[in-house]
Amino acid sequence: MLKRFSKYCLILLAIATIGCAKRGTITGGAKDTLAPELRFSSPENGTVNFKGTEIKLYFDEYVKLKNVGKQLIVSPPMSKAPEVLPYNASKFIIVKFKDTLQKNTTYSLNFGQSIQDNNEGNILPQFKYVFSTGTYIDSLALSATFKDAIEQKSPNFVSFMLYEVNEKYTDSTIYKETPRYITNSLDSLKLVKLENLKQGKYRLVAIQDKNNNNKFDPKTDKIGFKKDFITLPNDTIFEINLFKEIIAFKAFKPSLASGNRAVIGYEGIPKDVKFELKKGEEVLPFKISKLPKKDSLQIWFKPMKNDSITVAVSKDKFNQSFVLKLKDQKKDTLSFSAEKSGNLPFREKFKINTTIPIEKIDNSKIKLIRKDSTLVSFTTSYDDFNQQIVFDFEKQPLEKYSIQLLPGALTDFYDKQNDTLNYRLDTRNTSNYGNLRVILENVKRYPVIIELTDKDGKVLASEIRTDNSKGNTVEFNLLEANVFTIRAIYDTNNDGLWTPGSYLDQRQSEEVIYFPEGVRVNENWDVEQPFNVGK
Repeated sequence: MLKRFSKYCLILLAIATIGCAKRGTITGGAKDTLAPELRFSSPENGTVNFKGTEIKLYFDEYVKLKNVGKQLIVSPPMSKAPEVLPYNASKFIIVKFKDTLQKNTTYSLNFGQSIQDNNEGNILPQFKYVFSTGTYIDSLALSATFKDAIEQKSPNFVSFMLYEVNEKYTDSTIYKETPRYITNSLDSLKLVKLENLKQGKYRLVAIQDKNNNNKFDPKTDKIGFKKDFITLPNDTIFEINLFKEIIAFKAFKPSLASGNRAVIGYEGIPKDVKFELKKGEEVLPFKISKLPKKDSLQIWFKPMKNDSITVAVSKDKFNQSFVLKLKDQKKDTLSFSAEKSGNLPFREKFKINTTIPIEKIDNSKIKLIRKDSTLVSFTTSYDDFNQQIVFDFEKQPLEKYSIQLLPGALTDFYDKQNDTLNYRLDTRNTSNYGNLRVILENVKRYPVIIELTDKDGKVLASEIRTDNSKGNTVEFNLLEANVFTIRAIYDTNNDGLWTPGSYLDQRQSEEVIYFPEGVRVNENWDVEQPFNVGK
């Protein structure tokens, strides 16, 4: 009887233990998805007659700051950035002002996406604290949208600035002074709003501020602006197109790269730049070409004894002479390489790169032969700037070609000639390519440039229409399979290129219109795409 009772007690104890174990199992709770909340601040958000040097923000949970140096926007800007504490997780944030606050001014601090809860990283978006050193809070606002003037993707971290137009304002103010008001698109906003503004007349500019100094630096920053001054209050949503200005040409001191070549760096556009090389009063022969993948030019000159030569460079307002000291260095030698071998697409030309500029091409010593040994007529040209020999000939589908350059076909700047060169090419069938017909609708003016680009913005094909004599259809035939972006450029200055704007000239960039979607063209496809360029 006692044994049976003891056994019964053990069973009950085991059941109770299992039950307790089940009740004690940790299964976890729902994931926290809520952003932190501000409990209170000192002084209160919206305070007037502010006299202090810091503010404190208290939250309902532990928070951390992420990229606060980039995310925090203080308007009007301060010459010394405020210090934001603490650097680790806390239930409060302290902002200490290091600059003297202006009198009778409304200040706003927008923390962007920087305030997050400590555990899950939930963001308190666009938290804003406002105070005034005067007797009231300014309450006017201005809204704007923005895009890149030439690229389809809009830029991030664009600063929108308002400069007060008063007796001190000039067009050069944005280069030297910080704005009266500022906000930033950060990395996600496409509609921005400047708030807590006072009534008045302003210049509105938008800058992709690479130096983070709240001033316009044309060498690094993109800019957009409204040509006319803006008067507040104003409920217009302004549209801004950002562009990178063409900066004035400038050359830097050249350096010797070899016994017959110097390299000279530049900024701006090197088109139409003029050079002159002299040894004393003697004018020296030379060649100029581009140094690949660098903002530099190559100056080729005839070998001479160690001495100094003068290099004079001029373009527009730039005019400067440099002294180049020659040394006994190894000289460049002549060699050749095909830019592309094997398959040659129908829309491309065969090109040969040369290590030294070419002075003469003798086509009588060049043969272009089909696979059946018949000769093909061709023309050649030389691109001095890129040091390329360009072959142009009528290509046939499914054909094989050989190009032979006999000794003496090419003569370089130093009278050196080529040895025998042989290249082999082939073409694919036309069915391996696609065709795209772009039907232009509502053309506003001419000339208009129609371009096809890849997803990275590289131009793959283009056509210029100077009038409507050819109708409204632009044909791009024999395209390699791809998803194309189509864009139209209204070529206002008729130079065949897209031209960016100029702030000092108060000139906007040439207008660019994108077809809203990529257009796929596969092999053996014929695609017809209407494109409204009147938007």
